[in-house]
Amino acid sequence: MLSRWISVGINGGVMRVRHWLFPAFIVFFLVAAVSCGSLSGEEYPGRMQEFIEEISRYVKTVKNLNDFIIIPQNGVELAFNDANPGGSINLSYINAIDGMGVEELFYNGSRLPAGETNARLNILKKLKDAGKLPPVMVSDYVSNDANIPAASMLSTDEGFLAFPRGKNNYDYMYIPAANAPVLNSKDINALEDAEHYLYLISDEKFATKRAMIDAIKAANYDVVLIDLFFKGVAFAPEDIAELQLKPNGKKRLVIAYISIGSAEKYRYYWKKGWKKGNPSWLKRKYEGYPDEFWVAFWDPEWQSIIYGYIDKILDAGFDGMYLDNVEAYYFLENR
Repeated sequence: MLSRWISVGINGGVMRVRHWLFPAFIVFFLVAAVSCGSLSGEEYPGRMQEFIEEISRYVKTVKNLNDFIIIPQNGVELAFNDANPGGSINLSYINAIDGMGVEELFYNGSRLPAGETNARLNILKKLKDAGKLPPVMVSDYVSNDANIPAASMLSTDEGFLAFPRGKNNYDYMYIPAANAPVLNSKDINALEDAEHYLYLISDEKFATKRAMIDAIKAANYDVVLIDLFFKGVAFAPEDIAELQLKPNGKKRLVIAYISIGSAEKYRYYWKKGWKKGNPSWLKRKYEGYPDEFWVAFWDPEWQSIIYGYIDKILDAGFDGMYLDNVEAYYFLENR
C-alpha cells in the first residue's frame, strides 16, 4: 500500500516490451519465454525507468491523452541516469512524468534528522537548478497533530504541495478536519496550478460511495488523490466528473492511485492459489503489509495486468495516475 523512500540504485538498460503494440499471442509468447530471474540486480532501476516511460507513452501517445498526469511516488533517484543523483539527469524519464510524490520528507512520526531530509532535498534541488523539477507532492506523517502546520510550512517553503497526515491517518483514511485549505478561486488544469492536495486512498471510514463522494466534494482541495475502487467497485465516469468540481464550481484534478511495483491480494486481478513464487513474478513479501508482494515489474504478465488496470482508470475519466512502489527495484536488489 504505502511506499518507503530509499536512496540507492544502479541502472542497466535492457529490452523494452510495449504490450499495446503486440498482438495477444506475441504477449503470451513473451510471458512464456522471459524468465523473471534473468536480470541482475543492477538492471532493476533501469527497468523501472523504462516501465514508467512506457506507461506515460501508452497514455499520452497511444491513447492520445497528452494532458494526462503521471506522478511516480518516491524513487526520486530514477530522475538520473543509472539512478545515481551524482550523475546526469535522465531526460527521457523527466519528460515522461508530470510530478513527483515524496513520502516522509520532513516527518516520519517525529521530525527526521536533518541529514536524511537534506539528502533528498539536494536531489530535488539539483533537478530544480537544471530547470527539470516537476511539481512535488509531499506527504509527511506527523504523530503529534500539533506539528502539522510546521510540517506543511516546511514543504510549502520549498515550493512543494503539502499533505501532512496526522497520527490517526497513517493509511490515508481521513479528510483532515483541522487545517483545512483555503478555497482556490482558479480552475486547476495542471499540477502547476494547484496550491494543495488531498491524499485519500482508503474507503474504510465511508459507509457508502455517496458518502465518500459528498465528503470529497465539500472539501476545498485543488487535487484529489483516490483509489480507482470503492469497496471493490470502480468509480464510474459520472462519479469522477462530480469530484472534478470544487465547492465553488471551479475545476480540480482527480488522480488515481495504482501500485506498479507491488501486487495486492485484494485487487480484482488476484487469482486463487497465488503466493510467493507462483506466479514466478511474485518475488518477495512486502514487510508490514501481509496482503502485498514485491513483483518482478519487468515481467510481461505483470505489465499486462498493469495496462489492463490503467485502461480501467482511463475509462473512469481520471485526470492522472499516482504510481506507487516504484522503488520496488531496491527491495528486489537487496533481498
